[in-house]
Amino acid sequence: MGFRLSFFLFLASLSAICAQEAEDATIVVNGTKAIANTDTNYICATIDWWPPDKCNYNQCPWGSSSIINLDLSHPFLAKAIQAFKRMRIRVGGSLQDEVLYDVGNLKSRCNSFTKAGEVFGFSKGCLHMDRWDQVNYFFNKTGVLVTFGLNALYGRQEITNKVWGGDWDSSNANDFINYTISKGHRIDSWEFGNELSGKGIGASVDAAQYAADLIKLKTIINKLYKNFRPKPLLVAPGGFYDKEWYNKLLQDSGSLVINAMTHHIYNLGAGVDHDLVSKILDPNHLSKISQTFRNLNQTIQTYGPWASAWVGESGGAYNSGARNISDTFVNSFWYLDQLGMAATYDTRVYCRQTLVGGNYGLLDTTTFVPNPDYYSALLWHRLMGKEVISVNSSASPYLRSYAHCSKGRSGIALLLINLSNQTDYNIMVQNSINIDLRVKDKTDENRKSFTHVLKRAVSWVGSKASDGTSFREEYHLTPENGDLQSKTMLLNGNPLQLTDDGDIPSLNPVRVAVNSPMSVPPLSIKFVVFPNFDASCCK
Repeated sequence: MGFRLSFFLFLASLSAICAQEAEDATIVVNGTKAIANTDTNYICATIDWWPPDKCNYNQCPWGSSSIINLDLSHPFLAKAIQAFKRMRIRVGGSLQDEVLYDVGNLKSRCNSFTKAGEVFGFSKGCLHMDRWDQVNYFFNKTGVLVTFGLNALYGRQEITNKVWGGDWDSSNANDFINYTISKGHRIDSWEFGNELSGKGIGASVDAAQYAADLIKLKTIINKLYKNFRPKPLLVAPGGFYDKEWYNKLLQDSGSLVINAMTHHIYNLGAGVDHDLVSKILDPNHLSKISQTFRNLNQTIQTYGPWASAWVGESGGAYNSGARNISDTFVNSFWYLDQLGMAATYDTRVYCRQTLVGGNYGLLDTTTFVPNPDYYSALLWHRLMGKEVISVNSSASPYLRSYAHCSKGRSGIALLLINLSNQTDYNIMVQNSINIDLRVKDKTDENRKSFTHVLKRAVSWVGSKASDGTSFREEYHLTPENGDLQSKTMLLNGNPLQLTDDGDIPSLNPVRVAVNSPMSVPPLSIKFVVFPNFDASCCK
């Protein structure tokens, strides 16, 4: 019986292998000029305000993940952040415009969030200053770059359904910022409001009014930080892109008020959507959001070239994400494609919803053990530099390809994402410089042997060993047991798991001879580093 079962499994695996198709693909990398740039700390994650009784679809996945009740003493949390050396964390979310800061001459009582018939179904909440001190001690210890979202509804009144009017009351924010400075807490950037742009989500504010309030906030920042160099950035509006609204905000706020335009992305739909996996693996669906990146870039170039574009919050699926999808391997196809695509449109920062909390956390809400997307983010952070390089591919849209200068070293890093469930892509990487040379000197090239041409085509890749052989470095990501909804990611066949001491595991590449074949199997992801790639923009 055992023999027959083994033989059956062998035939099944053989059938699966035979069903795969092989496709040759040429990727031409142009390293002569960067097409866009990101911030050094492009990878960002959020910490939200949701209390434990925030529920969607009969699930309550937030636990104690709020900035108010997050267990800052958990060793896994600190180690996960410290692995990035300098990680940006954006504190903000739906309830930030309901938060009171328990400092100064507060005009009302400062109580905890409770279920109520107000914005997003909760009452106003409170941030006590002893907790704020604890949070900042933790951020300082772990090397966090802090972006903090301020309450932009304070002092306003609801005029009609979801439409809020009146001037923003800056007194509580002023006292809070002043306290923050007095305690020596370092804030990289202050963000104004959350999802109040356009028609808003829980509430909306007119763009002209919002611009006037931003000018007021900028004046406060400049006054309170007058002896600081550099001063914290002012970023806004932290909402969904609405062309007319965003255009007017930049026009009315004027030159150098907004340092970064933040927008939110949830392009996969609701967390309960039964088609989420198919959307994640559909290149046409993934590409639709590129129009938003393009439009925001045009808005900034036309009305505010002093500002940069940030994705201030992005979780893929909204309403807390999707259990057993947002926290599994399959989500990395969406997440890494987002990071690659956004960077090509000059997005400087990309904040993932969330670091911990909901179903889309980089870390498990209960155990703080990293989910697969955590390792995807860490690999990007360690391998992909600021300069974005042009890539042209002959492959079908199911092979997504992005290139950057390598981070902290010479050469380039290439990200390859295979969305196909049956095509194994055999990749040839070419340098546009060498292609141009061959075109210009075609007669001479024809006289040379195939070996010499191949050597010339790949002479810019790899680290040279003592025998003169060149290498490339590969980081191949697959799900455990081939299960796309596995919570365990494999790196070059080895499971990524915390060490016995709770440390982040080493993320070591496989070194491969540069002239050996390179492939990206179906439904897998590969980072490839070419240390000696001849890219003038990376020097």
